Amino acid sequence: MSKIDPILLSVYARTFKSITDEMSISMEQTTRSPILCEAKDYVTGLYDADGRMLEQTENLPILAFSLAPVCKHIRKLFDGEIYPGDVFFHNDVFSLGNQNNDVAVFKPVFVGEQLVGWTAVKGHQADIGGNVAGGYNPNAVEVWQEALRIPAVKIVERGKLRRDVWNLIFANVRLDIVQHDMKAEMGACTVGERRLVELLNKYGVDSYEAHKQALFDATRKMMEAEIAKIPNGNYAGEGYVYFDGRHVGSKYTIRVDIEVQDRHIKFDYSRTDPQTNGFVNGTYTSSASATILTLLQMVNPDIPHNEGMVQPIEIVIPEGTILNAAYPKATTFGNHLCPPNADAIQRALAPVMPDRVTAGWNNLLASLTTGIDPGTNEKYVDIGFMGLKGGSGGMRGTDGYDHIGMIDASGGVLDQDYEMFEQQTPHTLIRHELLTDSAGAGEWRGGLGVETVFEIGSDDTQLVTFGDGDFEPAFGLFGGKEAGLNFIRLNYPDGQTVVPKNKDLITGVPKGTVYHQVASGGGGYGNPKKRDRKLLREEVRNGVISKDAAMRDYGMTEAELKA
Repeated sequence: MSKIDPILLSVYARTFKSITDEMSISMEQTTRSPILCEAKDYVTGLYDADGRMLEQTENLPILAFSLAPVCKHIRKLFDGEIYPGDVFFHNDVFSLGNQNNDVAVFKPVFVGEQLVGWTAVKGHQADIGGNVAGGYNPNAVEVWQEALRIPAVKIVERGKLRRDVWNLIFANVRLDIVQHDMKAEMGACTVGERRLVELLNKYGVDSYEAHKQALFDATRKMMEAEIAKIPNGNYAGEGYVYFDGRHVGSKYTIRVDIEVQDRHIKFDYSRTDPQTNGFVNGTYTSSASATILTLLQMVNPDIPHNEGMVQPIEIVIPEGTILNAAYPKATTFGNHLCPPNADAIQRALAPVMPDRVTAGWNNLLASLTTGIDPGTNEKYVDIGFMGLKGGSGGMRGTDGYDHIGMIDASGGVLDQDYEMFEQQTPHTLIRHELLTDSAGAGEWRGGLGVETVFEIGSDDTQLVTFGDGDFEPAFGLFGGKEAGLNFIRLNYPDGQTVVPKNKDLITGVPKGTVYHQVASGGGGYGNPKKRDRKLLREEVRNGVISKDAAMRDYGMTEAELKA
């Protein structure tokens, strides 16, 4: 075994990260769909020969932690049939995928004839077949009504495209842009492959193998040290899911039992409610990813994201629960069960980690519009990222982030550029601005939410809504106040107002309809009356907090406001 050089160990760790960062830049520059090139709804990763995580660039963390399980699955499934120049596609939720629209590319990396690693990219595709354009079908009860399933399939073998397989896949996808975006994923994997080969040619495979294992060991010890700061014990918390898309008034509970024992932490979801008969279900991979990313928000941010990081973490999610639906249940909503899952974890650990948890983040209420652009006569799909991003919860010593979005994205998903929004869709943006008083009050307030208004520019538009944020506001902690609720309203040209359900499919929306959305703020942390008065006066002057709210929620007097 090669001797471990601590300086070279750092070189490996930082180079692994630079490789996935460069892959991410490649995706940003070469993809065509706004979902990818603007919102950055994708992740890039680097793995060893056995599929163990070396590093990731987590534009969307819930996707990032879903790549390694699939990489290990492909390594085992195709053992003996993996060659230089191969490329694999995968999205299947029943072979460790997280969501059907999140389609991954995996590329094995060889030095000579030796398999030394994998590069991988996963991105949310604008369409992947199924019953509803864009992929979100609130009426689905089984996977075939949601999307084309792609179990691990070799799309390129020894450098040669398997055109029959390619044609089979894209004959079942509505939008031509998806082919180009998948080629961009393949290209980003090739960028990563080149960089890893250059690194190994420089230092040698033996050095790489030894230092990789040393990096895993060091990272495991770092995570164990963070877990050791949590008092030993058993903790329980709950999060709530509202409406399964089929039964009005339905409500489901996510229950987590957390056991901390010295340097090991266990998350057990055995008491979570059973799976639904709709599309509001998760997969093991999406739910476990949510657990990991929530824990990571409470520990040392400098811990490298590799296999060693997850080794002290045990996650139990029985099949048949809402977080791990059994085949062939519908699961498209699964990524969006992360917020109530995170709520359960935050509530469980708040009493023993008061300086590490946050108050509640604004819960998701999102929409997707599809139709024919009358200006180009072409199909379009748009996920309204700018409208769905509310504020995060405050925490001890820090206000929440304004307009950051879902906790499962952890701020990774970006807004659409306004002009690009109007070029990529027929819609006209009227308003998109931070919303006064949307944050929960606290000594450290929540982050602000936003209000979004646009005019729909296509006839016979289809609107899909999904989320829970119109039922439960972001909760406050330790005396902090909850935030407001979200809403989506459609004001038709004839004066009719339609309020979609939080999981809904509305067809025939006419051109000229005004779409109005509020994504509210995050919850507050601590007693609002202890908030700094000078800061409050500035926030009132700047329109962050209204005068009435400053007096009602924060106990400000007229004299204090005028001081």
